Amino acid sequence: MTERHLPAEWEQHQATLLSFPHEGRDWPGKYDAVKWAFVEIIRKIALFEPVLLMVKDDRHQAQVTDMLVRAHTDMDRIRFFQLDTNRNWMRDSGPITVRREGQLEMLHFGFTGWAKYPNNLKDRRVPSKVAETLGLPCTQVMHRGRKVVLEGGAIDHNGQGTLITTTECLLHPTQQVRNAGFTKEDYEQVFAKYLGMKQVIWLGDGIDGDDTHGHVDDICRFVSPDTVVACYEPDTTDPNHQKLEDNLKILRKTKLANGQKLKVIPMPMPGRIDFEDMRLPASYVNFIYVNGGLIVPTFNDAHDTDALNIYRKIFPDRQIIGINATDLIWGLGTLHCLSHEIPTV
Repeated sequence: MTERHLPAEWEQHQATLLSFPHEGRDWPGKYDAVKWAFVEIIRKIALFEPVLLMVKDDRHQAQVTDMLVRAHTDMDRIRFFQLDTNRNWMRDSGPITVRREGQLEMLHFGFTGWAKYPNNLKDRRVPSKVAETLGLPCTQVMHRGRKVVLEGGAIDHNGQGTLITTTECLLHPTQQVRNAGFTKEDYEQVFAKYLGMKQVIWLGDGIDGDDTHGHVDDICRFVSPDTVVACYEPDTTDPNHQKLEDNLKILRKTKLANGQKLKVIPMPMPGRIDFEDMRLPASYVNFIYVNGGLIVPTFNDAHDTDALNIYRKIFPDRQIIGINATDLIWGLGTLHCLSHEIPTV
């Protein structure tokens, strides 16, 4: 069987996939503000690369177009397509795109609303619709005769065969179970067959307030084949402190498949954000790569400048842009959660 290869997110993109919200269920009380936050995200991405933008229908497309034009977005960089969805988190319901035999192939992992929300049937159509729009093949991911459930936010990778995930998300025995009965070995076989992975680094828990129950893209991300940024919480009274310290210990002991020691760059957490009766999972590592740039969520926090400067040091050849995500995070995710890169052939 021809091997598949999952490109690193910092490699060249043909576009970034986004879905513009058409109702405010995920942002109750903040929907109007969030729509304009989306406009700013799209406008910024379009400075660097095309945007493949999902909307509900003709009426929704006209409304979104008006907002984008008013914000002076480069409309030549926007390609619309239409699909009615339950939510807009393209990292998790959208397809994962791999290279195979010099072509692109979209992988359709099962989506079950983070094994939490039953209203997810419309979102299950996203991978095939994106593949149809781009004229690419779409493959259903199977293991032991079952469809494999996996969200893109549950994994991060280095483009050279190493993947990071968390046991909390994929292996918790009772909470938000994606694939009942799956072991580490089952997941590693899936990652090897469909994503070309040779090594899996298993971290422990994700951060407090994370509705997904442990997505790795809020705690640790690759920034080069041998380097990650990993969150830490200096406040020892914060529930995140010990969780993140335990993950840092794992990372600092890790050797990559080639025998090289993994390099770890600590990234501070923003100050705690609460809204109504919920703690929100704000994190500076929920950034997105764009061609020639890096777009980072910020939170009107004292650590915003520190985070941006860390990224400027890591990526001297990329333009580093911060986008205020204090409204977006009410939906329990920000930039990486909402988007999905589509690599070039």
